[in-house]
Amino acid sequence: MAQSEQMKPTACLALADGTLFYGYGFGATGETVAELCFNTAMTGYQEIMTDPSYAGQVVTFTFPHIGNTGITPEDDETSNPVAAGMIVKWDPTVSSNWRATQELAPWLVSRGRIGMGGVDTRRLTRAIRQQGAPHVALAHNPDGEFDIDALVQKARGFAGLVGLDLAKDVTCAQSYHWNEMRWAWPIGYAPQTAPKHKVVAIDYGAKRNILRCLASAGCDVTVLPATATADEILALKPDGLFLSNGPGDPEATGVYAVPMIKDILAKSDLPVFGICLGHQMLALALGAQTIKMNHGHHGANHPVKDNDTGKVEITSMNHGFTVDSQTLPEGVIETHISLFDGSNCGIRMADRPVFGVQYHPEASPGPQDSYYLFERFAAAMAEQAA
Repeated sequence: MAQSEQMKPTACLALADGTLFYGYGFGATGETVAELCFNTAMTGYQEIMTDPSYAGQVVTFTFPHIGNTGITPEDDETSNPVAAGMIVKWDPTVSSNWRATQELAPWLVSRGRIGMGGVDTRRLTRAIRQQGAPHVALAHNPDGEFDIDALVQKARGFAGLVGLDLAKDVTCAQSYHWNEMRWAWPIGYAPQTAPKHKVVAIDYGAKRNILRCLASAGCDVTVLPATATADEILALKPDGLFLSNGPGDPEATGVYAVPMIKDILAKSDLPVFGICLGHQMLALALGAQTIKMNHGHHGANHPVKDNDTGKVEITSMNHGFTVDSQTLPEGVIETHISLFDGSNCGIRMADRPVFGVQYHPEASPGPQDSYYLFERFAAAMAEQAA
């Protein structure tokens, strides 16, 4: 008998305000507490679950067909799922995908992540939009027995993401070299053989496909941990500095990241490129501020306007904090804005090749709308070397 046909729910989602959602568990059993967000993407659930930017969050998927393409190890953005759990409308079906090597549910079991199906995700998404990203406790018990009061108390006891530095939890333990380029038919992921620019990438929770895009743009990439200092970076004599995506409160990570970026800008003329949390770190270093959003931006269909060209890009986003454009100092230009709510999506220095974007140009929802940013970074390094 399918899970959705069972009479007794085997999973429960408790919101901090006492609202309860029941459904049918899959994946690992147990409990987890986190912030709840929703993602509107129609594809890429595996990439979302393994995106380090989702640390500390349970993801509600608004698209109902989650799990139908199975699991493909090549599509992991990091070695293990980072998101705390997933909520879906329909139980995962048997996968249909020539690249798949595993089903979603056993993959979640092996990675210790909880899934919950049979939920009215439209209602849940409306709750998130109306009250902001809530704190939740998610439980999966095959016996269907739950201590509801305890779950609600655990949700209320979750500290939340404000003031939380999660980059230190997902960053690499030591430096490493990256030379794998973007996937291409029929060879898949090919190694780079003729790099032109030496790049240091700071790992605040870097996605593999970002590193692949840098390699495809001609970059020889050395990845350093989030706590790397300016002196450690400059000792490698790079042609450019890349600041990666990542989770948590940018102001908390900025305690150690912002001084490093300020030192780099003061001691060198390196081109600098930041994405997501890296963009926020750059903005803080330049004197701007960041703020927590009501429910954030999470999806693969977000229109962003390039203020310099007037063009609109269809982008992938995943962020619960944003740069407050009203605090951008003189000499820092807002280059991109969200066409959903007008929030900041990009900045650059007026007189130096230093820029960042809030969205994920490597995720390719356009699919090639935003790859020019990697080429722009490479061109800036080539110009500096000329």
